[in-house]
Formats: sequence, C-alpha cells, structure tokens
Amino acid sequence: MLREALGIRPHVLVLNKMDLADPRQQLTVLERLKQQGCSHIVFTDCQHDANVKKIVPLVAELVSNSPRYHRAESTEYNVLVIGVPNVGKSSLINSLRRLHLKKGRATAVGGDPGITKAVQTRIQVCEKPLMYLVDTPGVLPPKLGDVETGMKLALCGAILDHLVGEDIMADYLLYALNKQQQFGYMQRYGLAEACDNIELMLRHVALAQGRTQKVKVLTGTGNVNVTMLNYPAAAYKFLRDFRAGHLGRVTLD
Repeated sequence: MLREALGIRPHVLVLNKMDLADPRQQLTVLERLKQQGCSHIVFTDCQHDANVKKIVPLVAELVSNSPRYHRAESTEYNVLVIGVPNVGKSSLINSLRRLHLKKGRATAVGGDPGITKAVQTRIQVCEKPLMYLVDTPGVLPPKLGDVETGMKLALCGAILDHLVGEDIMADYLLYALNKQQQFGYMQRYGLAEACDNIELMLRHVALAQGRTQKVKVLTGTGNVNVTMLNYPAAAYKFLRDFRAGHLGRVTLD
C-alpha cells in the first residue's frame, strides 16, 4: 500500500531493530523483498547506531539521480519517515541527529505504540547535505490479512497489548519460540526442558522473576494474607523479555 502511495518518489526501506532479529534470515528477507520490488534496503539498529550512517548518503544519491527532483534553487532534502507503529521511526531520527549533528534527542520515543500522535514539524538531521526528516505516527492497514499476522505484529509491539490480551500473546509467543526451536527461555527461567504448556511456563517465569502478589483470604478465624503467583505480571514479563532480546534473536516470519 505504501509503495503504491509513494509512486515514483525515491524511497528507502529501513528495517530497524536488526539486533533483535535472527541474523541467519537476513539474506532470505533481502531476497524476498527484492522480488517484491524493494531495491534499496538498509538494516539498522538505532540503539547502537549500527548501519544508520548509510541512510543519508543513500537518500541523497537517490534524490540526485531522480530527474523529477533536480531543482537547482532547492538544495535541502525533505524526507518523510513512515511505517507501522513501534518500529523505531523516532529513534531513527534521534540516531541520525546523534551521528551527523552530535545533538541530543529531538523527538519522544518509547517501547509502546502510539508515542508519536501527530505529524511533527521537520527536524534537521544533517548539515552537509542539509537534510530534514518529518516524523509521523505509525500506520497499519485497517484490516489485517489473518489472525497470525496480527499476533506477530502484537508481539513486536505494533498493537497495544491490552487490545489482544497478554495471556493470549504469551501463549502464541511460546508456540512461536518452540516452532523455531528457540529455547532461550529455558535458561532464562530455569526450565529443565522445553515446554508447550503456557500455565506451567508462566509459573516458572513468576518464580524466577519474583512475580507474586499478596491476596487476602477470608477464613473462619479472620483474614489471612496469602502470597500467590501473579500470572498476568508473568505474562507481561515474558513479552517484555522477548522484545528486549533476552530470549534470543528471533524473526517471527
């Protein structure tokens, strides 16, 4: 949809958070995207500014080689940053400013979707060439192709957790990790073997990470405080560990 909207405008596909993706699948992803007509692709990691320095020269080259944009009177580059929620669009802008201008954060970032709520004013990210970027809120198609695509987007943080349900997402995450034989969770939470029972899994998460809650129990002799495992908090922790890369580098597709 974005490619149709962009038309002949020069554009670069930035695949951020490469530090969380499975490096063995990078070539496969590149080939698949090139078959779909995406010729200019950059893998980045905005936490450590990896590969980010490739973007400005590539954008400048694409614009210069595009006859439609050869305007002698205008020497500045104006670039729009668009993509699905929570892929690091704002982080990319901040990373470019750090690298090229040695300046601090210009736009708010966070681990949840919806931090950027409106199209921002343009932000300078480079002096030579003079380049401005415009940050935009994340966009998703109004209707997703299937449930599994929605689950993958939710696990990556593109959809708010409570709209799907953290318990359902945790169950799907365990299924996805087992399917790909990514068993980093065993060592993280002290399991002796792989597990496909989400309740048993969350029990280990709660015990390993100290996710407990005190509950009042009414008895015949009065109220008694009982410590119980907090399963919703364990599910939340399981999802956060996955998004932080603590369960290994995983590509869901």
